This record gives sequence, structure tokens and C-alpha cells, in this order.
Amino acid sequence: MLERSPSPSLLAALMRHRLAWPAVTLLLLLAINTAFNASFLHIEWREGHLYGSLIDILNRAAPLVLVSLGMTLVIATRGIDISVGATVAIAAAVAAWLIGGSVSGTESRFPLPVAILGAIGVALLCGLWNGVLVAKVGMQPIIATLILMVAGRGIAQLITDGQIITIYYTPYFFMGGGYLAGLPFSVFVVTAVFVVLYLAITRTALGLFIQAVGINPTAARVAGVQAGRLIVAAYVFCGVCAGIAGLLISSNVKSADGNNAGQLLELDAILAVTLGGTALTGGRFSLVGSVIGALIILTLTYAIYSLGVPPEINLVVKAVVVFIVMLLQSPEFRAQVGALARRPGAGALP
Repeated sequence: MLERSPSPSLLAALMRHRLAWPAVTLLLLLAINTAFNASFLHIEWREGHLYGSLIDILNRAAPLVLVSLGMTLVIATRGIDISVGATVAIAAAVAAWLIGGSVSGTESRFPLPVAILGAIGVALLCGLWNGVLVAKVGMQPIIATLILMVAGRGIAQLITDGQIITIYYTPYFFMGGGYLAGLPFSVFVVTAVFVVLYLAITRTALGLFIQAVGINPTAARVAGVQAGRLIVAAYVFCGVCAGIAGLLISSNVKSADGNNAGQLLELDAILAVTLGGTALTGGRFSLVGSVIGALIILTLTYAIYSLGVPPEINLVVKAVVVFIVMLLQSPEFRAQVGALARRPGAGALP
């Protein structure tokens, strides 16, 4: 018995879903990579773990996905955090300093759990600083986080004494470069954070409170929502996500660079969140969409390098793709295109 193809109305409804175009974009990028690299989708078992281009993309996307999840909550509350890159650098620098520089690979200045919790704790304080400036002091989010964006790089370089600290402690490398059950350990870290956040958003009233604050903060306060505390919590969570990302990055590259670690990561995170359908005006947000947006950026970067596109135009290509996707996501743009297509004589030869 032949299966029916989806009706046009069903397809139209699916394409109107806010995750439709991000998903289509990701699939197209995967198809382009496959067309120019026959082994792109090939995954094999090597040296005790899965190996392949897709596995590499997942591993490299982990820090961006983490930061994007935190940025999603901040943007959903009508905020923005452009200091996450600096927070990544600070967390990596703190972890490297706490571990120390013993070349033996078996010694650490402090126990590894202390180094990890210390780095995350400092990142939490960074998020708390931003949240207090926004929710309690009343600064504009971009100005409040700009302060830490500028000062954070200086703080990270003070911790590292202006040098790139090489990390020799072997157990630390497992976080960003190790494997568990054949998959990168970083994937499990991201999955754990996502599941906890998703359950908190969908199984409690937290999601509704965030939407209420993002749509109308004044009305939310009148309704009894602790808007100030919620905004502070969003920035704190964003800082913690950036801190964990800093641990993954420094663990992967086995060093901490106060000047370059997390450089431009805040821009990629904002792009990932907007590509995933979260409104910059607040209220509407999608955690799944932010994950898809981060994967789009990493898959696009992989395609650019694998196709031999010169690195100097990498950002231009990325900007063009993002621009096209955002246009396709815009209901106003699609309505205008549809109106032009329905005009009498549209497409007719002059």
C-alpha cells in the first residue's frame, strides 16, 4: 500500500514552525559538507572511541552550546551579555592557576575538584556582578556587561601574568578531550546542563516566569513575579555556563590564554540564539533552537575550512548565511515575498 505524501497544508504548517528554517539550514550545511567530502558522514571506532567529522563538530560545538543556553535565558528576559567571552577567559585562567604548572603531569597545586569549582565559582560571581548591575542598579544590559567584557580580559591577564599558562596535569585533559562510552565527554556535560535546564523550564513555572518578564517586566512584577531575582538568576546561570565552557576550552587546548580565550564567543552565542528563533525583544525563546543555532555555526565553519575558502572571508560568509536565515525566519519578509508572488502578472515577461 502506497504511503501518502504530506499534504501542502501540513508542509506549510511545518515550515511556519520557528525551528523549521534553522533545521533546514543545518541539514543543507550537512548536505553541502557531504557533497564535497564523501567521508564527512563516516563514523568509525578508533583508539577506543568514535571518530569522524560529525564527532569532531559535536566536541568543538560544546562550549558554544553551553554559552548559547545561558545567553538564551538572558535574552529571554530582555537582556544581553557580551561579557561571556571574558568570563570564559577568567574561568580558564583561574583553573590553570589553581592547577599549577608542574611538567610531571601528575601533580596539581590544588585538587582537581577545587580547581573546577573555583573556576565555576568565579564565573558565577561574574554573572552575579552583571545581574546586580542590570536588575538592582538599573544599568542597560549592554553597558553593564560591556564593563566586564573590557575589564574581564584584564583580570584574566592579571591572573596569568600576561602569559599563556600551559597546563600539564593529565587528568584535567579529560574534560575537553576525553571520551566516555565512545563519545566526547564534553557532549555529556552539555547534555546534562541542557536536560536540567529543559526540565526546569518545562516542568516548573520557571519558563512562564521568564516569558512574563521578557514580554512585560512591569506586568510581571504586578502579578507577583520576582522579576529582579529572576533576571539576576539568568545572568548567574549564563556566567556559570561560560565558566564551564572555559574549562572545556582550556582542557582541550591544554592551556589558558587570558587575551584570546573565548574571543568573539559572545557574538557567536548571540547569533546561535537568534538563529534558533529566540526574540531579541524578550519573551519568546527556544533552548532546542539555540542548540541548533550553535550547530549551524560550527557546521558552517567546518564547511568553510573544508572547502578551502580563505580564512579572511570566513566572517563574511558566516554573516551572509546568518542574514539569509534571519530573512527566511521573518514573518514580515515572507509575507512581502508572498504578496509579490501573488501579484497579477508576477514573473511574466515584459
